[in-house]
Amino acid sequence: MEQKKSLGFGARGWILIFVMFSGMVSFMVFRNYPVNILADFYGGAAPLGRLLTIGSIVGVVIQIVLSRMFGRIKSVKWLAVIIGVIAIVAAYCMCLIPIDMSIGQCTNLGLFKALFFIVNVAVTTYGVFLVSVLAGQWFPRRKGTVMGVATIAFPFANGITGIFAGSAMSPLAQGMPPAVFKSFLPFLILATVGLIVCIFAVTDYPEQVGAYRDNDKSLTPEVAKAMMEEEIENKRTTVWTAGHTLATREVWFAAIVCGFLLIGSAGVMTQSNAIVSAFEGLNFTLVMLGVAVAGAIGSYAIGVLDTAVGTKKAMIVTMGIMVLAGVLGIVAVATGAGAPLAVSFICIALYMGASSNFSVSISAQYWRREDFPSVFGIINPISNIFEACGPTIVIALMATGGGAAILGARSVFIFLLFMGVLGVILMSLFSKKHVKAKDDKYREAAGKVLDDALLDRK
Repeated sequence: MEQKKSLGFGARGWILIFVMFSGMVSFMVFRNYPVNILADFYGGAAPLGRLLTIGSIVGVVIQIVLSRMFGRIKSVKWLAVIIGVIAIVAAYCMCLIPIDMSIGQCTNLGLFKALFFIVNVAVTTYGVFLVSVLAGQWFPRRKGTVMGVATIAFPFANGITGIFAGSAMSPLAQGMPPAVFKSFLPFLILATVGLIVCIFAVTDYPEQVGAYRDNDKSLTPEVAKAMMEEEIENKRTTVWTAGHTLATREVWFAAIVCGFLLIGSAGVMTQSNAIVSAFEGLNFTLVMLGVAVAGAIGSYAIGVLDTAVGTKKAMIVTMGIMVLAGVLGIVAVATGAGAPLAVSFICIALYMGASSNFSVSISAQYWRREDFPSVFGIINPISNIFEACGPTIVIALMATGGGAAILGARSVFIFLLFMGVLGVILMSLFSKKHVKAKDDKYREAAGKVLDDALLDRK
């Protein structure tokens, strides 16, 4: 008897989404907070920003290496667990280094920087790469909606920045060191629980636990298992090698635009405190709470839009929102009014989740399921290079104000506007027909059967 197709994610699907959520929160918190709020206690924002960039780039190199090995890696899930353990243990140790108020910084700056570097490398690989590969394997057609839910983690983490700052800094009023470990503890617990759940309740493929790809219960267990086994075999012989992937212009268009989104969200948010504080009358905590609410709505809404109209159109709409954020920010600086700045931050929040959503989504949307890890393994690392440079770029732009944060913010918003306009142009040039033509060429050369599997992609 034919089973009915389910529109939900299924219990196992929700478990995977929770693991992704916890990993993405870890990615934001363990990298962002030391640079954005606690920088004065760890050597300053500029050197920490450079360290973040270097660590993230090392993580990117690891991603590229892993992408070439997916056909031979027996379990992405267990690889994610190993790297996740490294990230969380390093984060615990990093947060436990005490602050000595007599010297105004942590007692062992060298050890902190070493741990911060390890955290950046590991959490970049675990929190936004390997768990996203699992999402693409579980939800190849509904990845936009799934990622839209999971990436609520980004605005959530940024939105509670003000609360975190208050919790961490409140002891300073009594002459006590900042409560670093106490303020990090909820996030450390969330990361630990997420990793434990990943160990015991997540698998590489839904068919391994009697579930179905995209939670499509119209498939029979026998057909689903056969499709999984065929996919695993096809991954070993994927035609989308690193050379073929890098030689495809659509890969570069997608990677650059995803990178712009990461700079325009995660990069800008590393200096959110400095930017908002430059405008009198704006409450940083309230602005960040607004970011959390708008970000949750935007992450889900853009994910639904992605599934409904296709990733290309959704990315063009999203870059349009970035253009609006840049314009409003420029107006705020020119007028000194806080309201346009607050709305600009709301716009940034709307696409914050999409900044990590689209690298997964576009790789699954316009390529075959068996080719997804290989293509994602190139697009995501390239976009992560942009993200890794984001904090350094934004800090440098803020410095153009000569000490006046509001003037530095103007440079940031002009850059945001530039990226938004260029992103719209690049995605308008993206052609799914050209991707299929390349796929046909490579498959024919490899002696594989040609078909119309990519014709129906939105």
